[in-house]
Amino acid sequence: MAFMLFAGLKAQQLPIYSQYLFNKYLINPAVAGSDGYTSVNLTARQQWVGYEGAPQTYSLSLQARLLKQKYIIRQNIFNKKIFKPQTDGHVGLGFNIFSDINGLIHRTGFSTSYAYHLFLSGGTQLSFGLAFNGYFYRMGQQMQFEDPNAEPWLLSDIREGVFIPDFSFGTYLLNRKFAIGFSVQELLEGSIKLGSQAYDNLKIERTYYMFGNYDFELDSKTTLQPSLLMKMSEQLRPQADIGLSYNYDNRFWVGAAFRTGGAIIANVGVRKDKLFFGYSFDWTLQAIQRSTYGSHEFVMAVKFGDTLRKYRWLDRY
Repeated sequence: MAFMLFAGLKAQQLPIYSQYLFNKYLINPAVAGSDGYTSVNLTARQQWVGYEGAPQTYSLSLQARLLKQKYIIRQNIFNKKIFKPQTDGHVGLGFNIFSDINGLIHRTGFSTSYAYHLFLSGGTQLSFGLAFNGYFYRMGQQMQFEDPNAEPWLLSDIREGVFIPDFSFGTYLLNRKFAIGFSVQELLEGSIKLGSQAYDNLKIERTYYMFGNYDFELDSKTTLQPSLLMKMSEQLRPQADIGLSYNYDNRFWVGAAFRTGGAIIANVGVRKDKLFFGYSFDWTLQAIQRSTYGSHEFVMAVKFGDTLRKYRWLDRY
């Protein structure tokens, strides 16, 4: 019975983000601290609003970089005192808590990340990141059995839930003009489960992400940015988001994207000092759109740190 239950849970196992460009850290741990800012991001996504049991995702993330801000006195082999930074400016840290509801499935957990950034020639930065993820996985209370007395252990244990630890890995190449990233989530595919035996047959598919974007500067204040995100797993055929965004003075942006599999995405955002606000609307081209009011995603962020320390080529690390 448990095997039959989980055999059907192979659709959307991980959340979808329409504004991933706004917070790439959610899909790639190597992004943590890559731009030099200390950022706090809040994301709320309601998919297929009006459709009962539709996916809902909420996340709160923090990421930062350990910069060269404090110096200590050291002696070299010639007994000469020199000043050295306490940190070398290469390390980024990140933390995320999330809640993801998809029909009967509830995932609530956290992720903590370590990233290391290397400076290459031409003002390019190469980053590697590793994240430890832990989440509580359970079936919702809406589950009903035709004969509850026939499967009493399923009735209790599936609703009780299980804790699943896992890992994610990513790489990230960043330049003033472009960004390219590749990441893998759920490396262990949920093979470690702490708790109920009712979940022994559950498998969380390993998911792969690859994205890229390039900035075309139209003038000193306006930028046109084409972007591409590809997502696939061992059971989900490749899905791509192909988008184009217009940015004015890093204070206002608007864009659109097409998601293969059937969706058109519109997004808009504004910045006020250190505060950033973003909104996207997804209009699916599938039959389910007749029963929904579309998908909505809201993003709010606070970024600490000035533009002068954002990139390595400005020599502020």
